[in-house]
Amino acid sequence: MKSLVTLLLTTLLFSFSTLAEENTNSVPNWSLNTQYGETINWSEFKGKPVILHFWATWCPYCKRLQPKLEELQKHFAEQGSTIVAVSFNEDQGATPQDVLTARGYTFKTAVDGDKLAEDMGVVGTPTTFFINREGEVAFKYTSSDINDPRLVKAMQLITK
Repeated sequence: MKSLVTLLLTTLLFSFSTLAEENTNSVPNWSLNTQYGETINWSEFKGKPVILHFWATWCPYCKRLQPKLEELQKHFAEQGSTIVAVSFNEDQGATPQDVLTARGYTFKTAVDGDKLAEDMGVVGTPTTFFINREGEVAFKYTSSDINDPRLVKAMQLITK
């Protein structure tokens, strides 16, 4: 029993220690519009810890994850964290910002993010990047498990 606990703790610690090593790519410079035509530029977020969330209005897993992302952002707001959503692979006529507003979220979403998703290696929804103040991806998350302890750890990492 003791060896099982030791093994589990070692595995958990190892996963946290490799969190920053999972992906150390820089985010490409990008500019996208909201559904209302307002421009969102990546350069606006220089020096800030960012949750970059790729999603689609039809995705039930995105809907499950989004409340946790907003909770994390609010918890780490004093450290300057922000959320930027990027909608992609949408059905014709989708209105992503209206969907987020109806769900009670305050973060903005860019639309038509298919090219950016491709550039960042996004293959499905949800895909969420936790980006540090240097503009480097510290963690890539492709699940909707709102109880995953790596989410808090990722926020701690990017808000240092």
